[in-house]
Amino acid sequence: MSAFDPAVFSRHSRFDVDHLSIATIPASDLVAEFGTPLFVVDEADFRSRAAQWKSALEEAFGVSAGSVYYAAKSFISKEVARWVEQVGVGLDVCTGGELAVAQASGFPANRVELHGNNKSEDEIREAISYGVHTIVIDSFFEIERVARIASELNVLQRVYIRVTPGVEAHTHEFISTAHEDVKFGFSLASGAAWDAISAIRVEKSLKLVGLHSHIGSQIFESEGFAAAAAKLITLLARFKETYGDQLPELDLGGGYGIAYLPGEVTLDPSSVLNELAEIVKRECAAAQIAVPIISIEPGRAIVGPTTTTLYTVGTTKDVELDGGQSRRYIAVDGGMSDNIRPALYGAEYIAILANRLPLGPTQVSRVVGKHCESGDIIIRDIELSADIQPGDILAVPATGAYGYSMASNYNHVPRPAVIAVIDGKARLIVRRESIADLLALEI
Repeated sequence: MSAFDPAVFSRHSRFDVDHLSIATIPASDLVAEFGTPLFVVDEADFRSRAAQWKSALEEAFGVSAGSVYYAAKSFISKEVARWVEQVGVGLDVCTGGELAVAQASGFPANRVELHGNNKSEDEIREAISYGVHTIVIDSFFEIERVARIASELNVLQRVYIRVTPGVEAHTHEFISTAHEDVKFGFSLASGAAWDAISAIRVEKSLKLVGLHSHIGSQIFESEGFAAAAAKLITLLARFKETYGDQLPELDLGGGYGIAYLPGEVTLDPSSVLNELAEIVKRECAAAQIAVPIISIEPGRAIVGPTTTTLYTVGTTKDVELDGGQSRRYIAVDGGMSDNIRPALYGAEYIAILANRLPLGPTQVSRVVGKHCESGDIIIRDIELSADIQPGDILAVPATGAYGYSMASNYNHVPRPAVIAVIDGKARLIVRRESIADLLALEI
């Protein structure tokens, strides 16, 4: 299906008469100024989605509302970090590089949460020195490392433990993170989570303030969140029974799904969090504990729908299939180097002709990249206009999460530029890489 679908594109995208526009700027004008491939971020959409998650959390949990953490791994730049700070949302980082972007943007350290299953000592030291609000502990080795470095720096470091609750999320196995056989966190079923609690409590430089769980990404069903919340609240109740006080905080992660294809729906923050609040309050009442301060990590749900990738068509060719059928191959000037998700996860996208009205019939097409790889496929099967030719512009929506952040230089292709558009104005926020950039590391 090749028609413009407002449910999949950013909120300020329109198909105006005969072309796609984003924030009232024609796609062809953006391409003329900035080139392709090009990530186009609808800034007003980004800000409004972040604000919606924040207000929905506060409305659902009231005085028990904690922080909404924006996932730096989905896409981060200094400018995006500034938007996150201005909206009043926290920032979740999981490497020293992501932390460095936060620091370079002047992001408040007391609104940063540090994740990661294998944090280096340098990353831990930098985070504690910067004053990050919370470090999420992921292994027994990390307990010792964080405690030692915090002691050396004379800091009492707030920490969570990441609990693996043994919940099967209905998503791709590579982005399902809370069943038992994963690299993340401390298993609840094996007793490792409780052992981690005991180990942290004896460390004088660590202050255990809560539990953390994340069951996966691109999840649309509530059952997994309900099961995870119930198990973590049971662990909170055990803590209170054993130690006499209650851990005050609970981070329930996120991974809420967004629309990539026609007919799909991006989850509504208020509906999601009202349902989650009912679950948490019910389980806390049953366990006879107070509702803790609840934080969440919406993940791709903030940035994913806000961004569209623009490509220029380079070649087309028709390939004969069995049964007398044919397929049109449409090759664009990007591919798996700027969107690895179709090859990695089998992720599905749509595309539309952005610079003009399509003419004539449609044809079964495959949108592919320019890389020397048979798996370099952006869209495996889609009905697109049979008259698409070199020089046309294709727009692929919902690429804000993990497009640029997972981009590579495969085949020594420079990474694309990222621009922000708002109120009819466009500006560069991450410049396009050059061949000189690629050669700069050579000795």
